[in-house]
Amino acid sequence: MYENVIQPGDNPDLTKERKSASFNLWKMQCFVHEGEDVVRRRKEILDFVQKTREFDDPIPAEFLSREEIVDRGARKAKAMTDNADAIDGSDFFGEGLYFQSLVIGRELHSMSLHYGMFLPTIQGQTDDDQMDEWMGPTVGRAILGTFAQTEMGHGSNLTKLETTATYDPKTEEFVLHTPTLTATKWWPGGLGKSANVAVVMAQLYTNGVNKARGPHPFFVPLRDPETHMPMKGVTLGDIGPKFGINSNDNGFLIFDHYRIPRRNMFMRFSKVLPDGTYVAPPHAKLGFGTMVFVRSIMIKDQATQLGAAAVIGIRYSAVRRQGEINEGAGEVQVIDYRTQQFRLLPQLARAFAFLFAAYEIKTLYMLVTEQIGDGNMDVLPELHAVSSGLKSVVSWETAQGIEQLRLACGGHGYSRASAFPDIYTYAVGGCTYEGENIVMLLQVARQVTVRN
Repeated sequence: MYENVIQPGDNPDLTKERKSASFNLWKMQCFVHEGEDVVRRRKEILDFVQKTREFDDPIPAEFLSREEIVDRGARKAKAMTDNADAIDGSDFFGEGLYFQSLVIGRELHSMSLHYGMFLPTIQGQTDDDQMDEWMGPTVGRAILGTFAQTEMGHGSNLTKLETTATYDPKTEEFVLHTPTLTATKWWPGGLGKSANVAVVMAQLYTNGVNKARGPHPFFVPLRDPETHMPMKGVTLGDIGPKFGINSNDNGFLIFDHYRIPRRNMFMRFSKVLPDGTYVAPPHAKLGFGTMVFVRSIMIKDQATQLGAAAVIGIRYSAVRRQGEINEGAGEVQVIDYRTQQFRLLPQLARAFAFLFAAYEIKTLYMLVTEQIGDGNMDVLPELHAVSSGLKSVVSWETAQGIEQLRLACGGHGYSRASAFPDIYTYAVGGCTYEGENIVMLLQVARQVTVRN
């Protein structure tokens, strides 16, 4: 019952608390991680990471400059992909995310969006010929991609994105253009220094019609593959330090009448024929599948961050002694104070609830993906609504929960050594990216109202 959680040299207060558990700790681990085999695999992956010297940090990340942090992320991302055989690459939700968290922690890296958004777009939005052309270089890292959707002037209101893609039937090319300052692509991860290709969401114009057909995704080369310098007609760069996750080189992107071939429009669902004829998708939301995928991942990631913060807060409260209840009996563990329990335990409960919700949304996502492949779009609106609502509620409650847990650790929670500052600045970004929370909740409310 205790073998894998109680080790020689453990703090005696922690050992005492673990031995007083009213449930079987091994069975709880298996329940949380969905099976004994998964728990054993996690141990194998942990052992592999700990013994692989390529993953070591000569200097702790907390003492590095921004440039050094970005370099560290790139080095570790390469080491991860070079050692990818250590995990089941098809299990992105499970082994993939766990492997990354062990190697890089909460700092993202230059390939985060390559694997998290660019690759899923290649998998989900290409036709057969595009898949054959782009998948190999993507998986083999011959190209490094990002996802350029958010603009300086528009984030959640995607229908009003300003970047344009105008089809020229004479040359069978799309002309990408940034018509205003607010149309500048802003925030794409990996764009600042690393990515040489992007999935760009742009308003589609065809057949001389002055009305846009809505945002569509395009496969857009950005940097020369030999020199890594921006292509003619492309201006890009790094947006600078942020509130957190500074290992990720978020960037900006401006187009000046930049031309790409017609076949660089993702054409699994929507199409533009050589003469400019537009073929609409069977469902308007199909073009946003990558965002739904990321929100599905986010829910588990947020649950994991809240769980990590809860573990730190609870363990600290078990070993921290403060105040005498009975004179001469010695100071008591902080966790024995009921007020401390009221701060800690609800956050632990939420972490479990959010994790189980993440498993359900993953199952729903896989179901919808399979159904879309068969031409069935019936559950797609439900997936969009559920993932949007859960993303909003979970990220908000996680951010508030982490702060409560930090406060419960007193002054020590303010030190980066506690990990709370890094957990918080990483997790709180989830309240904004992939859809600002209030806007997401309003979309859910609108769908519920329509259905009723």
